[in-house]
Amino acid sequence: MKSSLEIAQEAELQLIEQIAENAGLNPDEVEPYGRYKAKVSLSVIDRLSAVPDGKLVCVSGITPTKAGEGKTTTAVGLTQGLGAIGKSPVLCLREPSLGPVFGIKGGAAGGGLTQVVPMEDLNLHFTGDIHAIGAANNLLAALLDASILHGNPHKIDALRIGWRRAVDMNDRALRQIVLGLGGRPNGYPRESAFDITAASEVMAILAVARDLHDLRRRLGAITVAHSYDGAKPVSAEDLGAAGAMTVLLKEALKPNLIQTLEHQPCLMHAGPFANIAHGNSSLVADLIGLKLGDYVLTESGFGSDMGMEKFFDIVCRVGKLRPSAVVLVSTVRALKHHGGIEDDPRVDRAAALAAIEAGAANLRRHLGIVAEFGLPCVVAVNRRPGDTDEELQLVRKLALESGAFAAEVNEGFERGGVGAASFAEAVVEACEQPNEFRQLYDDSDSIKSKIEAVAKRVYGAKDVFLYPAAEQRIKQFEADGLGSLPICMAKTHLSLSADATLLNAPENFTLQVRDLRAYTGAGWVVPLCGDIQQMPGLGKSPAASNVDIDEDGHTVGLF
Repeated sequence: MKSSLEIAQEAELQLIEQIAENAGLNPDEVEPYGRYKAKVSLSVIDRLSAVPDGKLVCVSGITPTKAGEGKTTTAVGLTQGLGAIGKSPVLCLREPSLGPVFGIKGGAAGGGLTQVVPMEDLNLHFTGDIHAIGAANNLLAALLDASILHGNPHKIDALRIGWRRAVDMNDRALRQIVLGLGGRPNGYPRESAFDITAASEVMAILAVARDLHDLRRRLGAITVAHSYDGAKPVSAEDLGAAGAMTVLLKEALKPNLIQTLEHQPCLMHAGPFANIAHGNSSLVADLIGLKLGDYVLTESGFGSDMGMEKFFDIVCRVGKLRPSAVVLVSTVRALKHHGGIEDDPRVDRAAALAAIEAGAANLRRHLGIVAEFGLPCVVAVNRRPGDTDEELQLVRKLALESGAFAAEVNEGFERGGVGAASFAEAVVEACEQPNEFRQLYDDSDSIKSKIEAVAKRVYGAKDVFLYPAAEQRIKQFEADGLGSLPICMAKTHLSLSADATLLNAPENFTLQVRDLRAYTGAGWVVPLCGDIQQMPGLGKSPAASNVDIDEDGHTVGLF
């Protein structure tokens, strides 16, 4: 089989105007960026306000291995599978960040015969959204430091500055820095840090803003620092930054339209990571998709404990969305990993099956998480090279025994939409089931109670331990009137706990919360659990080492 990059480069794409017309968009609602990608005007939401919403399906997964389990591939395959059985789906995906593209993960276009295209464009600079977010973030940082230098009219306490600069790259050397060296013309020296752009509050705001004016309001509400007299938090509005930031983000707020290999529409927009942000595509993409399609497939980052929980408790709360079903992605490889062995062809049959049985505890836990939200769940068992039919059927059996509404082998990677047709049929049936969708906590619950609800009912923790700094932050945030906000937990994606070494379905552990950050513009509080970093680092052999151009000027090594 050809590589995913070769398949994407050889694909016959439809002009983006044709994709838009087939999706039900008017010509004046589409702004092409070249031949195969476009921006979509938010005006379509008003035009189609009387049209009933389609069915909303959240595509999530079990606890992944470091390489991932093909969640985007599954979301694209399901979209193509729905098309193959005569439905009109719309796919909503996050925009790839350059950090993971050049790090361990590689691209985020799907794979094999289940991809969104143009693959090279969307994995690299795309329409410039993430660059615009970084520019807006760093404009605010520059205005903050300029204000301090020029008389400090807001009496900003340099020891209580929470705003950081951002860059769209995995760069661990920027996790802790010193600013302002070189004398007074360069400002006052102080410690600071960079976040990866996907973790910026500006990214979070773009992903939940409903329109340009809501974006402007939320940007102005960002808390950047506190005054040294303790009078009040200092906001982006106080610094006069929100207007210019909004102008930088005017085009970025519009979702991007692309297509699958089988020409279904995909709205690719925003790019927050689920381990350090809310991990979902934008609210406006979901709202547009629900008006255009019979089914909207929206992918949540990492496992159900990460992006799915945040989609339900944050995005659905803000957007008043009501999902119909969940897809939980699993693989033989991941269950073996959680069962104590790695995916190695030298492992004998009996040991491999035993590891799958043991690792199924992780699958059961994730099915239990979905059940907490009252939704039916279809387990997608992604077929990978080397998986035997016996192993795949064992995973299906274990999923059904653990409470899945359905479990289907997904062969979209090798066969495209027809390879995901039975999977798509199961999702359609799940969407017709009655459900009791609910969130984990009420707005009126205390911040600590919200943390405990997620820790115990989702992660399976026995208890929660708040470091003194975290206790102090909670007191401060509740005194500042932030107690009613939802929470966006930041923790490792490699374990249900905050300890990446605790695999499978850990029990009797204590979730440690070392600190909290207030995203007053986005509208939630971020508890920082364990040693989670908001700036990833490159490994010894990053994916960037494989990317190049050949003698004909074509990209090679991008995956």
